Amino acid sequence: MRTFINPAELDLKDENVISIKRISKATTGGRAMRFNSVVAVGDGNGHVGLGFGKAIDVASAVNKAKEDAKKNIFKAPIINSTIPHELKIKYGSVRLILKPASPGTGIIAGGAVRQVLELVGITNILSKVTGSSNPVNVVKAVQKGLMELRDPLMVARDRGINLKQLFS
Repeated sequence: MRTFINPAELDLKDENVISIKRISKATTGGRAMRFNSVVAVGDGNGHVGLGFGKAIDVASAVNKAKEDAKKNIFKAPIINSTIPHELKIKYGSVRLILKPASPGTGIIAGGAVRQVLELVGITNILSKVTGSSNPVNVVKAVQKGLMELRDPLMVARDRGINLKQLFS
């Protein structure tokens, strides 16, 4: 279950335009050109939002995507500047692996994955994308993975026990 996060309460200092593509629709009068964009916003402290927008010009598409991203902010658990556990995500034809890394490793990721992880505030992680490299689906795969993350406190709360019992 997702809880609503008010973007006005967060310091969303960063936004990244991950992808801008020109798309066309065949009409009777020829092709109608438009643009679609993918934008991520984040505070570098576990909060990130991903948005998608389409419009006739690039600036409008980016603005729509930015507003959509602010409406879809979620919190990802971060422990010692990395993720709590390994994830293997399948979204469409995208296969994504995210592994926690020791301090000093950095973000070993490419393209869209790197941009989203930087905005979340993760500084040490290993990742690999196989299958499709479509930025829209890769971003959605990263979002799905970050939403599946659970830290030890969440696991203990779901099981109705305390942290000491969880690790004994």
